[in-house]
Amino acid sequence: MNRSSTRGIILSFTLLFSIMIISLPSYAYADDVSVTSVALEETSLLELKNDSNEEVNTLRIWLGSDFNFKSFKTEKGWVGEKNSQGVIIFTSTESIKPGESVKFGVITDKPNPAINWKVLDKKDVQIETGLSIAKELPVVVKNTKPNQNTENSSQSMTSESSFRIVPEKPNVGSTIRVTGDNFGASQEFDFYIDSKKIGTFVTDGNGHFMTTMKIPSDQKADRVDFKIKDKAGEEKNLSLRIGEVENRIPESENIPLTIQGIPNIVNRGDLLEIFGTGTPGKGITITINSPEGEVIRTRTSEVDSKGNWKLDPLLVPLDRPFGKYTGTITDGKQNKLISWTVESDKKIIITPTTLKFEPGEIMKFNGTAIPNKPIEIVLEDPLGKEVFSDIISIDASGEVEFEYQTTQTTTEGTYALIATQDKEKEFTYAGLGQLPTIPVNLEFDKLNYKTSETAFITISGKASEILSLLIIDPSDKTKGDVVSIQLQPDGRGSHSIDLKGFASGVYTAVASKGTSQSTEIFTVGLVVGSGDIEINTTKLDYNPGDPILVLGDTGSNVLLTLTMLDPDGKEIKVKETFSNKNGKISESSFRVPSDAKPGIWIIKATSGSNFDNTEIEVLGTSIEGLVVSVVDGDEIPGVGKSKTIKVNGGQQTVTIEIFAADGEIIDELSFPASKQGEIKQPWIIPKDTEPGTYTIKVSDAFNSAESTFQIE
Repeated sequence: MNRSSTRGIILSFTLLFSIMIISLPSYAYADDVSVTSVALEETSLLELKNDSNEEVNTLRIWLGSDFNFKSFKTEKGWVGEKNSQGVIIFTSTESIKPGESVKFGVITDKPNPAINWKVLDKKDVQIETGLSIAKELPVVVKNTKPNQNTENSSQSMTSESSFRIVPEKPNVGSTIRVTGDNFGASQEFDFYIDSKKIGTFVTDGNGHFMTTMKIPSDQKADRVDFKIKDKAGEEKNLSLRIGEVENRIPESENIPLTIQGIPNIVNRGDLLEIFGTGTPGKGITITINSPEGEVIRTRTSEVDSKGNWKLDPLLVPLDRPFGKYTGTITDGKQNKLISWTVESDKKIIITPTTLKFEPGEIMKFNGTAIPNKPIEIVLEDPLGKEVFSDIISIDASGEVEFEYQTTQTTTEGTYALIATQDKEKEFTYAGLGQLPTIPVNLEFDKLNYKTSETAFITISGKASEILSLLIIDPSDKTKGDVVSIQLQPDGRGSHSIDLKGFASGVYTAVASKGTSQSTEIFTVGLVVGSGDIEINTTKLDYNPGDPILVLGDTGSNVLLTLTMLDPDGKEIKVKETFSNKNGKISESSFRVPSDAKPGIWIIKATSGSNFDNTEIEVLGTSIEGLVVSVVDGDEIPGVGKSKTIKVNGGQQTVTIEIFAADGEIIDELSFPASKQGEIKQPWIIPKDTEPGTYTIKVSDAFNSAESTFQIE
C-alpha cells in the first residue's frame, strides 16, 4: 500500500480502531469526554468520544509552534475552519450526545504531532481540554503462508494475559490505574465492574496497556469482580473489595465550622473566594469589622448536605483603608473569630468596576500602575483567547482606565485582564453573564535555565486547592510523574524543578485543576550568539493598535531579546524569546500602542554579539470628524459569519445604521466611543442576508460619516 492510498483510507474514516493517547489533565478518565488518535507519518485520525453527561457541539484543536496543519476532513454534518491563529474549529448543529462519537482527519507538516484540544457545548462553555500525543499506526504485514502458526496474532486473550489495579484497596468514587500485559496487540477492550461497563481502552503494539478509570460514586461498597472483555465476549477477572467513600462524614455528625480563602495579608484589588465547612443544613453569617471596630460588611450562606458552604466572590476595593480587620463567622451554635491585614506591595492594582457584567455592556477596569511608564493590557476570554490588547501610556498620576465593549453574542464566563509593566505582571478577573471564578495560573522565575540550575514556579488559583503539575519535554512526551501541589490559604503556591538530566530544548509546564488549565513555556540549555540573526515583520506600515508578528532565522535553540523602540529611541517593550530547533523565530506578542507617535519604529533582535534590526512605519492618527470602515471578521461557531466595524474620531455615543442597496435598514446599533474616539465592534451578519453592496452610516452628536462594504 502506498502512502497516498493509506492517507485516503484514514481520511475516509474506514479505520476501525484507535490507540489511546496521553490526555491532559485527566488522562482520559472514564465517564468523561476523551479524544483518541492514530497516526501514519503526517496523517492523524482523531476520534472524539462523549462519555460525559453533556452534549458536545464544538471541538477546537491546535498544534505547538513547530507544527502546522496542512489540511483536514470531517464527517458528514460537521464543518471545519482554520482561523488566523492556526486553530481548527470543528462545529455541528447536531450535538454529539452522551455515548456517541465522531471522527476527524488532519494532515500536518511533520509526523506525530502533539495536538491540543478543547471540547465545548452548544453555549460555547468548555467541557474538557487536553493535550494528545498520537502514536504511530502499526504496520500491517500480510501473512502469505495460510498454515503459518499465528498464535497471539489474532487472539485478544491467552492464559498469559493478566492485569492489576492500583491501589489494591480502592474506594467508592475514587480513581484507579489499570495496567496489564500479554493481551492482543493494538486491540480494544471494555472494562467492567461486575456487569456495569465503566470504560474502554486500547493496547499497544506489544499487548500492554495502562489506563485510568473512575469507580462510580453510586457503586456499592462490597467485593466485586473487575473484568476486561474483548469484542468476542472473552474476559479476564480480578476480585477485589471496594471500600466506603474516603472521608465520608455521616450527616448526623456535627462538622466543625471552618473558613478558608482569606489570607493573613490581603491586597487592594484582590479577588477572594471564601468558603468553608459547617453543619449540613445550617445557615452561616460572616460579619467583617474595620480597624476601628465598625461593621462594614455582612454576608450569609447556606451549608449544603455535604457540609460545605461558600460566598459569592468578593473584590477588595481600591480605596479600602490599610490596617488590621477582624471578622466573626457563626452558624448560631458555633462561633469562629478571624483576622487579616490589608496592605499593598503590588505596583499594579487594576480592578473591574463590577464583578459581573451583562452581555452588551461595556466591561470597565480602572486602577493604578507605575507612573510615567507604558503598560501592556491583554484581555482573554473564558477559552483563553486574546480578544483585545494594547500598550497604554501612563502619566505622572499612575491612573489606568480600560474598556471593552461586549455584545449579546459575546462568550460568557470569566475574563482575565493581564497587565504587564516592566517585570511586574498582575491578573484581574471579571465575569460576563456570571460571577468570575479564579482560574489556575503559573509563572517561572525566568525563561531559560542551565542544566545545573533549579527552576522555580509560582502558581496561583483558588485558596487551599490541590493542583496537578505535568512537564512536557521537547519531543512532546511527559517528563517525570504528575506532581500534586496544594496552594496556601492565599491561593498561592510554589514548586521547584531540578533540571539535572534535562536535555536542551523547549519544555511546557501544565498546571490543572478539573477543566481549568494553564500552560507556560520554559527552556533549558539555550545559548546566545549562535549564528547570524535575520528578522522581519509581515508588513511595513502599521496603524496604532495593530498587532506585529516578528519572524526570523538564526541558529537552532538560540536565546534572543527583542526590543521595540519608538521614533525617539525610547524602549516601548522588551521581550525575551527563542528560536526553535530549526532556527525559526516567531514572536506575536508585540503591538503598536494606541497612542503611538507616527514615524519610523525599530524592532531590534540581539543574542550575544549578534544582532539585527527591522523598521516599520507607524502611520498618523490625526482624524477630522468621523471615519468608519468595515472589514471581514471571524466566523462565530453556532452563530455565523461576522464583520468588524471600526470607527475613529467618535465623541460620546455613536449611532450605526446599515442599509441594503434598496435603502432598507438591515440593522441599527449604538455604542459609546472610547476616550481615543474609537469603536471596534463585531457585527453578526443576519441569516439569509443576500450578497451585495451595503452602506454603513455612523453619527454622533457632532459629525457623521458613511462607507460601503461587500457581503459575499
